[in-house]
Amino acid sequence: MEENKVLQRAKKYVNKLLVPLEKHYYHSYNHATEVMERSIYLWKKEGLNEDEIEMLGIAWLFHDTGFIIQYDNNESIWAKIAQNFLKSILYPEEKIKIIENIILATRPDYRITKNIYEKIIKDADLDNLGRKDFFEKWNSLKKEIEIIKNIKIRDPDWNHWAIDLLKEHHYETITQKSERNKRKEENLKRMLHELEHDII
Repeated sequence: MEENKVLQRAKKYVNKLLVPLEKHYYHSYNHATEVMERSIYLWKKEGLNEDEIEMLGIAWLFHDTGFIIQYDNNESIWAKIAQNFLKSILYPEEKIKIIENIILATRPDYRITKNIYEKIIKDADLDNLGRKDFFEKWNSLKKEIEIIKNIKIRDPDWNHWAIDLLKEHHYETITQKSERNKRKEENLKRMLHELEHDII
């Protein structure tokens, strides 16, 4: 699908917001575009209407922009930033509301998804749990938190958190389950093995 003008403008805007965040080794512009691309892929694989990809692509691009204001509890800020941008380009009000709700579904405490939009963004946001580069991404997140919060996280604590996340997390779309569950289980087994043998 050829990228339309609205998505192009959104990407340029989000790039300007996120690229200056040099200490964000995980929550970066690259992560935003990865989530957008995986979300579009899932949208197509789930057999849904391509006419809505623009709206959903915008939500996926903006889902981490709140980090420019504050690091924790920033999902509502992401939604407001997206809203302000969309109003500036005269985007339809009813679609802005849908986009805001999709973004808010990425909150860690948001457990019960209401529609396919929310299922896809949650699956795409944590896509790396079921990929080969999980350990690389996980270490990038640790580095980011340590530098931004000026703290030192003990490796055993960090690894136990990873294990808990991998055990508790569940993908929601049919495509994501079929393509990522096996690798996610392998990542969990490797994490448990390395923790047991004190390699990490």
